Amino acid sequence: MIKRSRLCASLALGITSFLVLTGEIHAAKISEISDSHLIEQFVRFFSFKDPSVRYAVLGSLLLGTCCGLLGSFIVVRKLALMGDTLSHAVLPGVALGFLWTMTKDPWAIFIGATIAGLLGTVVVHWIHTTTHIKEDSAMGLVLSGFYAIGICLFTMIQRLPTGNKAGLDKFMFGQAAALGSDDLWMIAIVTAAAGFLILLLYKEFLVTSFDSQFASAIGLPANFIHYLLMLLLAFSVVIGLQAVGIVLISAMLITPAATAFLLTDRMHRMLLYASLFGMCSGLLGSFFSYLGNSLPTGPFMIISASMLFTLALLFGNRYGIIPRKLRHLNRTHRIQIENTLKAIYRIREKSHFKEEAVSIQQFGEQRNLPIIEAEKEVKRLIKERYVTLSKSNLDEFNQSQLIYLTPSGWKTACRIVRNHRLWELYLTESAQYEPDHVHDDAEEIEHILGEATVRELERRLDFPTVDPHGKLIPSIIDLGDGHKAN
Repeated sequence: MIKRSRLCASLALGITSFLVLTGEIHAAKISEISDSHLIEQFVRFFSFKDPSVRYAVLGSLLLGTCCGLLGSFIVVRKLALMGDTLSHAVLPGVALGFLWTMTKDPWAIFIGATIAGLLGTVVVHWIHTTTHIKEDSAMGLVLSGFYAIGICLFTMIQRLPTGNKAGLDKFMFGQAAALGSDDLWMIAIVTAAAGFLILLLYKEFLVTSFDSQFASAIGLPANFIHYLLMLLLAFSVVIGLQAVGIVLISAMLITPAATAFLLTDRMHRMLLYASLFGMCSGLLGSFFSYLGNSLPTGPFMIISASMLFTLALLFGNRYGIIPRKLRHLNRTHRIQIENTLKAIYRIREKSHFKEEAVSIQQFGEQRNLPIIEAEKEVKRLIKERYVTLSKSNLDEFNQSQLIYLTPSGWKTACRIVRNHRLWELYLTESAQYEPDHVHDDAEEIEHILGEATVRELERRLDFPTVDPHGKLIPSIIDLGDGHKAN
């Protein structure tokens, strides 16, 4: 219920915008005050006093919502090229819709474009199922073939007496400012229908999107759901032609959904994020278009969507390039710290823990490092408060300087050694590894084993005390006891 309520909220926001912003005027361009100050333009735009702005913003918001919802399923189904295929396949339908009434009637064009889009989908499926041609190749064939037919029809229309005044060229690159009331109602109806069907059949769409064979096995009509999605996709392509254009509508379908895909692994969140990103792209595109004199709205919508995608790609919490790089650096730093503490533990182990401190020279020899590098690692441990130095000569390092583990340093060292030796013992006893072949695997896994996993290993191994090489395994008591540390 929570998932569906979030989708309802997103859909309701788009429909509410329609009811609030609808006005009765037609405009050829959004901005008519290009000489105004930027702040004045900003205030005037977001006051929605201009009817042309209301139409453009409303159409963009609704289109962004619809494209975000449907584009999410296209992205997870790995059918991104299908959006591009449909956007080009509808071009003949647009031309035939105009020839039907000899006017740019939105409903006639809608019907013609929808039929052409569905025909393109059927042809793709037919080529893929009756030949050895793969689906992506079939999409490329349909895309280019239908688009070529559409260009020929457009050329014929331009030669008609009314052809030059038809305004069909706006379907190529879009003109959001030319949206009329009929266009807005069409966009609103398709957006509401898409949102309603996704809410109603959310589980069916979800299962068939990720595993269509499993869906068929449990009795779900996978083919019906697929073609229903293609039908809705065709609708979304058609309603976006006037605002974004045939060339760019596929980007509006894919980019917000791809942005959401970078931010979450949950489908209901992806639907919400994609619809919000689509709405933001529409709003920003309309605003940037408003700032100039008849700047194109559609391309600015795609640029805005691409900007959002770039931000998610760079700074997304989970898959963003910069956070991943920072996590990698932090992980590398942590592993270096843990390996350093493990080396100090092993030095003390050689003396059976009789010596409470180790010298920097001993540490360097254990780590096979020059003294300068050893000193750098010790400084890093001091900064993390894992070790302290002997009280004399605190300002200068020398080879005889003594290193003492703090309680937290001792606990961390014991944990790493415990993880390492338990995993070695597990591989030798449960996976039948030779004892001299387990060290390298343990070196990798010791840094990522969680406490719950380690406890489970202990239970399965009957709480061992020594590893395959006869060395003591630190117990859980050692991890919480600092009596061996100074």
